[in-house]
This record gives sequence, C-alpha cells and structure tokens, in this order.
Amino acid sequence: MAGEHVFNVSDNDFQAQVLESDVPVLVDFWATWCAPCKALAPDLDFLAAEYGGKFKVAKVDITVNQNVAKRYNVRSIPTLVMMKNGEVIAQVTGKLPRHQLAEMINKAM
Repeated sequence: MAGEHVFNVSDNDFQAQVLESDVPVLVDFWATWCAPCKALAPDLDFLAAEYGGKFKVAKVDITVNQNVAKRYNVRSIPTLVMMKNGEVIAQVTGKLPRHQLAEMINKAM
C-alpha cells in the first residue's frame, strides 16, 4: 500500500471499497510482472496525495483477482477505470502521462 488514498482491492471487497465509495475511484488493474504498471504507480501515488482525498486509487492485481478484471473486460494492463457512484465514467489502457491522468480525474470531480 502506497498511501492513505491508494489501496489494494480484491474480488471480495471491490463492491464495498469501489462501487459504494463516496468519492470517485480510479481503479488500476495491474500485475506484479507488468513493467508499465510499475512505471505508472508513482504517478498514481503522487496524484492521490496531491488531490488529498477527493478521489481514491484502488489497485486490483489481476493475477489473483480475476473476477473483477473479467467484469470490466480487462484484456491488457495497465487498464485504468474511473468510477463515480458505482458507474464507469472512463476507461483507458496503457501508461498515460501524469497530466492525462489528472485530466481523467478532474472530469470525475
């Protein structure tokens, strides 16, 4: 876990932690063996701290949490899904630059 607004989510607690969240959640579908996923992590940590609780980052390791990944049709990683009020409002695949991540977050606010 990287910080107070970045946390790991499993198939078992996705509903409570993401879908029922009172703030927007950027879901990062990733895996430990994925180099672009590792490169994306510092930007997600930075933005989560920068926005100070206005949104959260939920990290879903697809290696051990395949049900949630299947539900959101994750076929490549990293895949980022922005959710607000339990609904998908944006989904992208690949490592985005920090400013594009910020734009995605700002649209969810």
